[in-house]
Amino acid sequence: MNKPRILLWLKTPRPYERALAAAGLGESVETVHVPIDTPPPQHVLENIDAMLAWRATPNVLARMPKLKWIQALTAGVEDWLGRPDLREDVALTCARGVHRVAMPENILAALFHLTKPYVAAAFDQRERTWTRQVSEPLAGKTLGILGLGTIGQELAKKASALELEVIGTKTKPVALPHVAKVYPAQATDEVLARSDFVLLLLPATAKTENLMNADRFRAMRPTAYLLNFARGSLVVDDDLVDAVRSRTIAGAVLDVFRQEPLPPNHPFWVTEGITVLPHIGGLHPARDEIVAELFVDNVRRFLAGKPLRALVDRTRGY
Repeated sequence: MNKPRILLWLKTPRPYERALAAAGLGESVETVHVPIDTPPPQHVLENIDAMLAWRATPNVLARMPKLKWIQALTAGVEDWLGRPDLREDVALTCARGVHRVAMPENILAALFHLTKPYVAAAFDQRERTWTRQVSEPLAGKTLGILGLGTIGQELAKKASALELEVIGTKTKPVALPHVAKVYPAQATDEVLARSDFVLLLLPATAKTENLMNADRFRAMRPTAYLLNFARGSLVVDDDLVDAVRSRTIAGAVLDVFRQEPLPPNHPFWVTEGITVLPHIGGLHPARDEIVAELFVDNVRRFLAGKPLRALVDRTRGY
């Protein structure tokens, strides 16, 4: 019986090959590595059963007749779902859950950035200037999370330890630990009105595109900040710039954008009150090893014919 062939279409295959070997699966599958920027040859594509990849070039999936499963290296899969060559019979799994540590810590760093004068102190140090400033406390503030999924719930645990009140939205609004109140998506404006910090953690879908527009910014407190660590398509860029410049809201910290890298002429760069981060929220020095754990578990399930973890619901878009 031929071993299933798995295409590792990425820069560095070693963490994934080591994880397969450590799990005793190295002899159960055959892996084929192709560098991320190199198109796989047709003789490889036509014999691939599964694929681990960041992305794929146009129409390449149509040239993979044996493909049964794609393991995406990202939690968001809107690019995969938007492909016309993604067949219904191909299972798509995402990297949901692999950012459990990195994302909450980077979001907390953004909250500290907004409330503590460390950046100002760093600039003062360059000038050898002594300026005492008072930090704004996080304790007692309200953090509104739009999208209380895995990351949002982990963040809620950490934020509550800092005495932040956490509220937010969830598709199915059930009670959650460390969350004072869970709202349905239809009550988004109520969350906006109550929050000192509004955090976007929603997936990119038709329903969430342009979610944060001029009306939504007017629903926020004038002292509140927007934090987007989800997808750039959730925000109407021009409306956000106008809201910050007009002091409709206090400002924003943005880690994701409609176009990445963010073009040099984009107004986000020069709008006072907006902090631009280069999509660092989910980065982790051992990210490949973390994703490899999920990948190996799914390989084991794939071989056994069992349900795959982090299977994407194509109707919901995540």
